[in-house]
Amino acid sequence: MPEISRFFGIVVLMYYNDHAPPHFHVRYGEQRALLGIESLAVLRGRLTPKALGLVVEWASKHQDELIADWERARRQEPLRPIVPLE
Repeated sequence: MPEISRFFGIVVLMYYNDHAPPHFHVRYGEQRALLGIESLAVLRGRLTPKALGLVVEWASKHQDELIADWERARRQEPLRPIVPLE
């Protein structure tokens, strides 16, 4: 699963040929979550409120890039890294 961003110990990943709706995966220590790109809601899993806040802040700034990577993944094309939250 390609890593598309990393910040503050949070790793953002996206699978190739993953199921709808468009989403991305997050790892933070032992925590795992799957967030919808359009809704930015947790679809599965759990993150601490602080980690979730950072992920939502980052994703809200990069929704267009996340959708573009989702579409690349569906076409089996290389994903583009997305700048981390600073």
